[in-house]
Amino acid sequence: MTSAGGRSPAVYRGAAPGGPEFCAASAALKGPASGKPTGQGHRRLGSPGASGRRVSSRAGPGWGCGSRCRPREPGSARGPGAAPGRGRVLSQAGVKVLVPVRCWKLLRQPQRARSPSRRQPPPPRAMIAWRLPLCVLLVAAVESHLGALGPKNVSQKDAEFERTYADDVNSELVNIYTFNHTVTRNRTEGVRVSVNVLNKQKGAPLLFVVRQKEAVVSFQVPLILRGLYQRKYLYQKVERTLCQPPTKNESEIQFFYVDVSTLSPVNTTYQLRVNRVDNFVLRTGELFTFNTTAAQPQYFKYEFPDGVDSVIVKVTSKKAFPCSVISIQDVLCPVYDLDNNVAFIGMYQTMTKKAAITVQRKDFPSNSFYVVVVVKTEDQACGGSLPFYPFVEDEPVDQGHRQKTLSVLVSQAVTSEAYVGGMLFCLGIFLSFYLLTVLLACWENWRQRKKTLLVAIDRACPESASLLGHPRVLADSFPGSAPYEGYNYGSFENGSGSTDGLVESTGSGDLSYSYQGHDQFKRRLPSGQMRQLCIAMDRSFDPVGARPRLDSMSSVEEDDYDTLTDIDSDKNVIRTKQYLCVADLARKDKRVLRKKYQIYFWNIATIAVFYALPVVQLVITYQTVVNVTGNQDICYYNFLCAHPLGNLSAFNNILSNLGYILLGLLFLLIILQREINHNRALLRNDLYALECGIPKHFGLFYAMGTALMMEGLLSACYHVCPNYTNFQFDTSFMYMIAGLCMLKLYQKRHPDINASAYSAYACLAIVIFFSVLGVVFGKGNTAFWIVFSVIHIISTLLLSTQLYYMGRWKLDSGIFRRILHVLYTDCIRQCSGPLYTDRMVLLVMGNIINWSLAAYGLIMRPNDFASYLLAIGICNLLLYFAFYIIMKLRSGERIKLIPLLCIVCTSVVWGFALFFFFQGLSTWQKTPAESREHNRDCILLDFFDDHDIWHFLSSIAMFGSFLVLLTLDDDLDTVQRDKIYVF
Repeated sequence: MTSAGGRSPAVYRGAAPGGPEFCAASAALKGPASGKPTGQGHRRLGSPGASGRRVSSRAGPGWGCGSRCRPREPGSARGPGAAPGRGRVLSQAGVKVLVPVRCWKLLRQPQRARSPSRRQPPPPRAMIAWRLPLCVLLVAAVESHLGALGPKNVSQKDAEFERTYADDVNSELVNIYTFNHTVTRNRTEGVRVSVNVLNKQKGAPLLFVVRQKEAVVSFQVPLILRGLYQRKYLYQKVERTLCQPPTKNESEIQFFYVDVSTLSPVNTTYQLRVNRVDNFVLRTGELFTFNTTAAQPQYFKYEFPDGVDSVIVKVTSKKAFPCSVISIQDVLCPVYDLDNNVAFIGMYQTMTKKAAITVQRKDFPSNSFYVVVVVKTEDQACGGSLPFYPFVEDEPVDQGHRQKTLSVLVSQAVTSEAYVGGMLFCLGIFLSFYLLTVLLACWENWRQRKKTLLVAIDRACPESASLLGHPRVLADSFPGSAPYEGYNYGSFENGSGSTDGLVESTGSGDLSYSYQGHDQFKRRLPSGQMRQLCIAMDRSFDPVGARPRLDSMSSVEEDDYDTLTDIDSDKNVIRTKQYLCVADLARKDKRVLRKKYQIYFWNIATIAVFYALPVVQLVITYQTVVNVTGNQDICYYNFLCAHPLGNLSAFNNILSNLGYILLGLLFLLIILQREINHNRALLRNDLYALECGIPKHFGLFYAMGTALMMEGLLSACYHVCPNYTNFQFDTSFMYMIAGLCMLKLYQKRHPDINASAYSAYACLAIVIFFSVLGVVFGKGNTAFWIVFSVIHIISTLLLSTQLYYMGRWKLDSGIFRRILHVLYTDCIRQCSGPLYTDRMVLLVMGNIINWSLAAYGLIMRPNDFASYLLAIGICNLLLYFAFYIIMKLRSGERIKLIPLLCIVCTSVVWGFALFFFFQGLSTWQKTPAESREHNRDCILLDFFDDHDIWHFLSSIAMFGSFLVLLTLDDDLDTVQRDKIYVF
């Protein structure tokens, strides 16, 4: 395509060597080379009134001329036809030409009059003789060049709007149509040019050039657009909307010209029509429907009303294909409205059935913008298939009629009051939990003061206190009782953990095993006081510890072990008993375990810092790329409810993650208060804190609270620009939360043999590693799914073995021999049931679920591997939690009111949360255009969508789940540890 300033030289008639026509042609050929724009002092070639090629008055020298130039009159400074500048203007047969000075001097020098004062002799005839052949050769070369490239005729006519012109054009003819229309400053009117080429011959296309006051639009017909793999698509009918430059006058008549030319030697028939676009300006709240194709793009103008700072442009269509592109561009010329250039400027996104772009006034200084709609040549960008393409090199394909009907609606976006209301609502919800926690703490403090008052009354009458079963009063009232220091609660000196000796003790040392912590009481207390203490403790503990399935509460029976001296120290004997109590697995020093579990907190804090910093940097880069390029296909927002703030495109999705951070911090404060109260009880030598209940270790709770806060931060980072590459940011700490919750459940009854922080985080790192591999390579990769399924099944078997044997097994070269031996002795030689029935039931169910999930992944191969991996963790957590609740009730334990309320409320909240989660407002498993089909409007305060409500409810549900784990075993705070079963 050639611009208006680059067309071939203008038409002329009967140009002969040496004549003025030839001089015109030579100047015309020299004009484009000079690079000067046409303007004042330029003349047109052709017949009078015709509009032709502009010739520069500053054409350079060096062109030969004929001998028919009119001489200057003698004695005059400038003769007739003299032109200012470096040339002479001559006219013949209605054609005005500019003769270069050098040509004029060369051929007219013998006829020039000499001034008397400066008379010179004429040049020799030999000099003239060798100059004339050069002029003749130059004339012949230029004439042949013009005959090959330039048309011979120019036809110019005044044209009218709303009228169809059917004309022919060939290489010998140029058609020029002149249009004029009135432009008003306060009214914008669109003008649309429609062209249809009726001939379908292969060869030179028609070139249409529309010359306006401040813009030039050129296009060829048939129009050829390129697609994927450089495929060519041909369009015979083309329509373009002309860019309307603004006017400073109140009203102005503007002219524009449509030039039609071709290099085809045969006549080509075409139809030309210029229409006014009545609905060129969009209005707020009014739906407008139109049709468009790849060669007939449409764009409309929107002007911000007073008081409106932000609008949402919504475009819809009833059918998904053909794929289209929606672009928002500033009011500038030219407008990029073709498939191959629509992404050059402004904001744009692909579309099937829905598209929405939020536009802010501050981004457009003119307070207006264009809404450009373009149909793509191919549908692959929107998830469609490629059309059939013939294997003919450089052969364009006629796509026929790829038309799409769309509707556009511009509506006002939310105001600043909605932003303030949304933030206050979000803060109000989660700060109310702080208020509720403070009220509960005050109520608990009142209960403790009331209990302290009763203790003070009991101290006045210690005998009655012993009958009422207050061991704390008795312990504190004994003379010489030392404060707590280095107390190894629940540990053993020479026994397995039975308290029968403690109950029956008379202060003698005949027992073979006893609690280490009671030695200091035995040494300091008289035998009568010690008996009183033991009777009081026995009365307090026995009713709660009654168990229906065992005749004796001792954790070690005579039949369980051989009477060897290593019985007290051999782990294999204790941990492989058929019935275990918490005292059997709480033998280690409390200070060692405390440091061991505090490592969970410090490790996850370190992981959080090193993980979060590059994530924040990366998502900021993503957001910057979106803002700079305008490509809104990079991020998978819910565009119908994405409220920008500053550089953030979806502030509401980020704000809704605040709940994770605030509730995680609140959980940490609750854990801190519990730890302080527990340490104070230990300092008071509180026997309930020393000898009763589940051992209190808070390191995992601190890690869980930190993980919840980091989940909020990384989820907010993910929603800065959600896509498949950074979805792992949103799920990484979900894996950690699921793993930490399972570890905490296991730690409650197995404090001595729980996994260390290093091994636990190493396993979680492997999980995250597979998550990354699945996101990058898992989509449709059969080999990856086979490898992952095998690893999943093997890991399940290894973990099951570890849990069943309490870690008392070895993975070495003899493992297969031992497996065969067990199968032979227990299944073939004699069929015997499992030794640990409860554990076997849990592990069988767990293996069934995990093997089913592995088979599902191998067969279905879901695209969202990260969510699939998270589902595996959640299913195992729910299975273990349900098993824990069932076994707790089966063991005769009860659930207190507060944890019961937490379980019920949390289950309800989880149900509602999952409902909103599965609404699926966007999905990066599909193309961006297909994902936008799931977009929905805001449903809460016109500011939050379904996924935001999922954030609210899931953060509350996670907080409630943590409280359940924290308070679930509060009913055991007064039960001795050797009467608490392990399961």
